[in-house]
Amino acid sequence: MRLSTKGRYAVMAMADLAGHATHQDSETRPVALADIAERQDISLSYLEQLFAKLRRGGLVTSVRGPGGGYRLSRPSDQLRIADIIMAVDEPIAATRCKPGSKGCTKTGARCVTHDLWEELGQQIHVFLSSVSLADVLERRVLGRARPCNDVGSADGGNDVSAELESETAAA
Repeated sequence: MRLSTKGRYAVMAMADLAGHATHQDSETRPVALADIAERQDISLSYLEQLFAKLRRGGLVTSVRGPGGGYRLSRPSDQLRIADIIMAVDEPIAATRCKPGSKGCTKTGARCVTHDLWEELGQQIHVFLSSVSLADVLERRVLGRARPCNDVGSADGGNDVSAELESETAAA
């Protein structure tokens, strides 16, 4: 599965917006899209399209006039990456089925691996829903996913249980 440019650019731009927000008095000053476009090397017209969707999705607010731009609609720790991707109409899916269809083969049936890819898409959505914009800015994303060590272990034992037991014994 590959996330399209639309989803990636929306997350990059929102992270830039959150990271460059400055406070004046008790209010956050808006950030100009032209500044985000320059820093992230994204076309200004493309950003305008993305931010129109982000605004409609309630993730940003716009300020018109001189010194105008965009602000986050709420604190970055309350904005989830999945919400950003969904706001720009980017599906989080790993199947080749079209939304609303019954299957992905020529006959309309589901392929033998459909459930695998469907579950992968759900896991990606769960993961992206667990990551906030603040997590990205504060670099708290790496290490969140943990492999299941007991699947396919050579001795057939449960490595996760053994790891928990050793941690408990050490405490």
